[in-house]
Amino acid sequence: MQTRPNNFPRPRAPGFAVAALIALAALAGCVAKPPPPHLDLTPVTFAALPGWNDGDPSGALPALLQSCNALAQLPTDAKLGIAGRPADWRQPCAAAAALHQPDAATARRFFESEFAPFAVSDNGRAAALVTGYYEPELDGARRVHGSFIVPILARPPDLVGVDLGDFRPTWRGQRIAGRVVDGRLVPYWTRAQIEAGALDRDRLALAYIADPIELFFLQIQGSGRVHLPDGRWLELGYDGQNGRPYVPIGRLLVAHGAMPLDQVSMQSIKAWLRAHPDDAKKLMDENPSYVFFRVLPGDAPVGAEGVALTPDHSLAIDPRFIPFGVPLWLDVAQGDTVTRRLAVAQDTGGAITGPLRADLFWGAGAAAAERAGPMRATGRFFLLLPKLAPSKG
Repeated sequence: MQTRPNNFPRPRAPGFAVAALIALAALAGCVAKPPPPHLDLTPVTFAALPGWNDGDPSGALPALLQSCNALAQLPTDAKLGIAGRPADWRQPCAAAAALHQPDAATARRFFESEFAPFAVSDNGRAAALVTGYYEPELDGARRVHGSFIVPILARPPDLVGVDLGDFRPTWRGQRIAGRVVDGRLVPYWTRAQIEAGALDRDRLALAYIADPIELFFLQIQGSGRVHLPDGRWLELGYDGQNGRPYVPIGRLLVAHGAMPLDQVSMQSIKAWLRAHPDDAKKLMDENPSYVFFRVLPGDAPVGAEGVALTPDHSLAIDPRFIPFGVPLWLDVAQGDTVTRRLAVAQDTGGAITGPLRADLFWGAGAAAAERAGPMRATGRFFLLLPKLAPSKG
C-alpha cells in the first residue's frame, strides 16, 4: 500500500525565506519540542487482550505464513529490531505451517505457545488510530480508448529513491526521492507538474481509466485492478512515489470549513470533488505526492513486505517502529462498531506514521470500499513477538 503520506509551500522570495528561518530559529529556543515518537512495549498476558479469549485468530494464520515465507528469504543474521532475527521465527513459523484448518481454540493455543504479547504505547500515550484501505477495481484499457484517457503511470527511470539509513544510522527508516540534475539530487516533480506535462505520460502509461478522481484514490490505496475490455484483469501494485509529502485533502476540506471532521471519509471526499468540478483539480493538486505503479504477475495485491495481502488480516504500519511480519491484536472502536482481531504487519503508507497508527486492508472491490472508506477507529494495539525475540522498544 502506498501510499498516504503538510502541504508543500509555494516558492517565496529569498529574503522572505531567510527572515522566516531566523524567526523560526529564535522561536525554537523558547518553545519546548515534543518528544520524538518512540515505541514502548509493556509485557502483558493474553488474558489482558480485550476479546482474545472469545476471538478467532485463525484467520490471521494465512497472513502469518506469507510473512514467514518472506522472513525465510532474509539472511540469517538480518536484524529485525524488536522482532529479533530470522532465526527467532523458525520455530513459530514451523509450528504455524504444521497446523491444518485449525479452529479458534487451536489457533489461540498456537499463538499463546509461540508468542508473547506486549501493550504498545508512545511516550506514555496508548491511544491508537486505525483507518482502512482496499484495492479499487476500475474499468480501463491498455491504450487510449473512448473515455479511457487518464493514464496510470509506471515509475519514471529518472526517479531516484534514497534510504537515508544507508548514510547515517540515526536516519534508519527515513526515505527521500528525487532526480539527479548536474550531479545533484533535487526534489522530484510535484503532482501538478506531472499532470501538466513534466513527464511523457503516454510513454509511461500502464493503462488508462476514465476518471482523474478515481486515479487520485487509486494512488492513495497504493494498488488496484483494472478491468480491460477483453475481460482480463490488470493487477497493479505500488512502485514508488515522487518523494513529496502526502497531504490529506480531507484535512484541507475541514480546515476550509467545507465539511466537519466527523463526516470525512473517502465517500464524502469523492462526493465533494464531484459536486465541485471547478475546484476538484486545484484541491487534489494541493497534495503534491504522486504514486507510480507496476504490473503484478499474480491476482492479489502485494504489500511493502513483498507478500500478497490477506483481506481483514493484513495491516499497514510504520516500519520504523513495527517490523514487517509481526502480528498485532487490535482493540479499536468507532461509535458502536468494535474491531477486535489479529492482523499481521505487511504493508506501509505515507500517512501511516508513528507506533500508534495503522491501516487495515479490507480486500478488493465495492464492498471492501464501503468498509474501508469510513473507518477511523481508536483504541489499543498489542504486539505479539516470538518468545525468543527481544522485547524492548
